[in-house]
Amino acid sequence: MTRSIVKFVNHTIRHVEESGRLFEAFCSTPGCEAGSGPHFDQETAQDWALAHTGRNPEHTMFRRQVIDHARVTRED
Repeated sequence: MTRSIVKFVNHTIRHVEESGRLFEAFCSTPGCEAGSGPHFDQETAQDWALAHTGRNPEHTMFRRQVIDHARVTRED
């Protein structure tokens, strides 16, 4: 018979500040596949969305995406 000891270990997950964040906006108008591309600052992606609507007044809905990096650490 084999015996095992199982130990529960707490972990945390946190944003890695030095990795930054990426911001991106995508037009949600059916048939439009336009996107801002990834940017390190939120304002650039938002400015793209505003300009896109300015050029295409019927394109008023956008999906915004924020990507960050996280690190899991073991709590001892």
